[in-house]
Amino acid sequence: QLQLVESGGGFVQPGGSLRLSCAASGFPLYYYAIGWFRQAPGKEREEVSCISTSGAGTSYADSVKGRFTISRDNAKSTVYLRMNSLKPEDTAEYYCAAAVSGNCHGAMNYWGKGTLVTVSP
Repeated sequence: QLQLVESGGGFVQPGGSLRLSCAASGFPLYYYAIGWFRQAPGKEREEVSCISTSGAGTSYADSVKGRFTISRDNAKSTVYLRMNSLKPEDTAEYYCAAAVSGNCHGAMNYWGKGTLVTVSP
């Protein structure tokens, strides 16, 4: 069974940057489309970004376009989310998830436990 572990979260000031990693084990990562999601306290979970199996296709929420970049290294079984120009409203628990369908528009079947990002002066 695929297992996902997020890392790279932390505390950063507005305007700062972080790079999140999503490391996969148990099954080759290249079979799966991978999405990054976030959930802030009191808010619903939202999709931040997604990347296709090959990495050729990516998508972003409007709120992060131009600031966040998703990428993947299938040889390292890792997907990254580079976050620049961070804002306080980016504060949330960030999760990565994998779609067995290989399609970013499909259901996510496996989830990590999350990594916390806090953006504050």
